[in-house]
Amino acid sequence: MHDPVLMARIIGGAGFVAALDQSGGSTPTALTNYGISAHDYSGEEEMFALIHQMRSRLITAPSFDGRKILGAILFEKTMEGEVDGTPVPDLLRQRGIVPFVKIDKGLEDENDGVRLMKPIRGLETLLGRAKAKGVFGTKMRSLINEASTGAIGAIVDQQFDIANRILDKGLMPIVEPEVNLKSKSRAECDAILLGALTKALDKQPIGRRVMLKLSMPAAPDLFAPLVGHPSCARVLALSGGYSQEEACDELAKNHALVASFSRALLQDLRAGMDDEDFDRVLAEAIERIYRASTVKTANNPA
Repeated sequence: MHDPVLMARIIGGAGFVAALDQSGGSTPTALTNYGISAHDYSGEEEMFALIHQMRSRLITAPSFDGRKILGAILFEKTMEGEVDGTPVPDLLRQRGIVPFVKIDKGLEDENDGVRLMKPIRGLETLLGRAKAKGVFGTKMRSLINEASTGAIGAIVDQQFDIANRILDKGLMPIVEPEVNLKSKSRAECDAILLGALTKALDKQPIGRRVMLKLSMPAAPDLFAPLVGHPSCARVLALSGGYSQEEACDELAKNHALVASFSRALLQDLRAGMDDEDFDRVLAEAIERIYRASTVKTANNPA
């Protein structure tokens, strides 16, 4: 069973979900954007140590707390890590933030315009570890590049098959079938995805709720009907390559969605900042994203 206090916060709380789940493939870019080049480390172990230092600095900053941040999505190594002797999931909960963990292992090669998830080997073991560490839920990502009813249906089927295994373990799955914002058939992809997600949610037994994390649609508010679905706990929006300003502007057009940003949250933070400047810049980003997520909460049927 889901923790009822955390569940109520995720369903109805004001704020957004921070995405701190850069994996091995995206970590070098995240470090470069932070001001640490590939010449500053040697090998994967040093790279992950540096990204852990960045994340530790972020989640211990005074402005990073549950007043405006509902949850945080962690990379698996971060879930297993500690900050000053405190396990990261414990630290987040102490700060009023609900912890999630990224569980997918990357994407298959493109087929029929989509990229399905690779098999998640050791899924049951990973879910058990997450549960033992007090993690509330998971996140898994697929990618849609072109409009294909069958292929997008396969993406959603795969996501929901695994989501139900996650629910069986008492964890909350975040289903993320991302639509590529550069797709030439983006609007058609959005429409097909809406239909496929609606059908999948309709099939869920009563009480089996998932969260969705979606690209902001070409047509504002297209995904609003999903928010009120009884099998949907919350609909999050990813930034998908938008700058912070662009992402917040797009989010403000979608009255049912709240942010789950990564690059758009972290874009102006630099390793060379002193702690005061670091927290000031972070606080400004948090405020901007919070406002874009909550100016329309009164109209949010969730």
